[in-house]
Amino acid sequence: MSPNYMRSFSEGCLRPPTVIGQFHTLFFGSVRMFFLGVLGFAVYGNEALHFSCDPDKREVNLFCYNQFRPITPQVFWALQLVIVLVPGAFFHLYAACKSIKQEDILQKSFYTAFYIFSVFLRIILEAVAFWLQIQLFGFKVNAIYMCDVRALEKKFNITRCMVPEHLEKTIFLIAMYTFTVTTVVLCIAEIFEISCRRLGLLKTQ
Repeated sequence: MSPNYMRSFSEGCLRPPTVIGQFHTLFFGSVRMFFLGVLGFAVYGNEALHFSCDPDKREVNLFCYNQFRPITPQVFWALQLVIVLVPGAFFHLYAACKSIKQEDILQKSFYTAFYIFSVFLRIILEAVAFWLQIQLFGFKVNAIYMCDVRALEKKFNITRCMVPEHLEKTIFLIAMYTFTVTTVVLCIAEIFEISCRRLGLLKTQ
């Protein structure tokens, strides 16, 4: 792919054809990624090291932590961010290959429909991620986790484990739910903006 295509692709990703889309890019790319990258590491970085069970043995701790965290929150949210970016990136790659200018996207029906479809896909992917987050992490991190250790063939079946910094993790969970809801609202607002522009209720950029 030529440098011109790459430049058009990057410009399309950074400067979508709608005002709300541009705000979404700023919110999604800057605030959300910074929050996850910096604060997420601070909150979850040493969780496995500080997760302890009774009895406090490495075998039990590792087994129960894997049961407590089938997937680490940082990995889940990083995958969510990457997957949600795919529909928009695919559209802007198509636009770059076809030499479609950003101002033409809202002028031609096919390009507009294609772009709206990519926004709908973002909404669906965010909704699926929201549901999966509920299934994996819930809305609250309790201080005590009851771990089933029967698979280890111990004399006891259930052991108590201490979850470090559970309050901070609860706050972080709520923040990530809020980010997901916010991005969905922005996507819906972007579709509304496109509709208004197509109907002539708003001036095109």
